Amino acid sequence: MYQGLSYALIAAAALGGYLLGSIPFGVIIMRAAGAGDPRAIGSGNIGATNVLRSGRRELAALTLLGDVGKGAPAVLIAWLLTRAAGDQAQALLTSVAAGAAFVGHLFPVWLGFKGGKGVATFFGALLAAAWPVGLLAAATWLAMAALFRISSLAALTAVALSPFYAALLFHRPLPVVALAAGMAVLVWVRHDANIRRLLKGEEPKIGGSKKAAA
Repeated sequence: MYQGLSYALIAAAALGGYLLGSIPFGVIIMRAAGAGDPRAIGSGNIGATNVLRSGRRELAALTLLGDVGKGAPAVLIAWLLTRAAGDQAQALLTSVAAGAAFVGHLFPVWLGFKGGKGVATFFGALLAAAWPVGLLAAATWLAMAALFRISSLAALTAVALSPFYAALLFHRPLPVVALAAGMAVLVWVRHDANIRRLLKGEEPKIGGSKKAAA
C-alpha cells in the first residue's frame, strides 16, 4: 500500500466518485425544463448528443458541461486528501476517483445501470486527473473531427491514443496510464454499434442525419 493511503480511503474515493458520476444530468436537465426524457428520443442515450435531438441546444450544452465536470469534484477531494502523501499515492487516489466517476456515468445506479457512452466524462475525468493528457486528447478529437467530420471516429482515436500520451509523452505515473487505458477500452466497448457503422461506411458525419435504420 502506498504511504498515506488506506484501503478505507481508496474505497471511499471509489464510492464517492461513482456516485458523482452516476448523476444523470441529461435526464435531470431535460425533465426540469419540461422537455421530456432523453431515453425516449433518438438513440435513447442520456448524453449531450442525444439531448440535442430534442431541439434544445441550451439543454444539450448544460448536459455536456455536467457530464464533463462530474468527475472533477471527486478528483479534487482525492487530491486534497493526499497533499501530504507522495506523488504516487496522489496519482493512485485521484485516478481511482476519476475512474469511478467514469464508470458511474456508464452504469448509473439511479438508472438501472444503463448510462451513456462516456466520451464527455472520459475527457472530464482525464482533464481532472492529468490535465496535459486530457488537453492533448481533446486536441486530438478536434483535429480528427475537423479532418473527417465523424464524431465517433474522432472520439475513438482520441481515447485510444490517450494512454500513449500519458506514458510516452508526459511520463505520468502508472495509475494515470491505467486510468486512461481502462477508460479507453470501455469507450470502445460502448461504441460497438458506431464501430460497425464505421466499418460499413454508414456512420453519419457531424451535422448530417443518422439513417433511420441506425
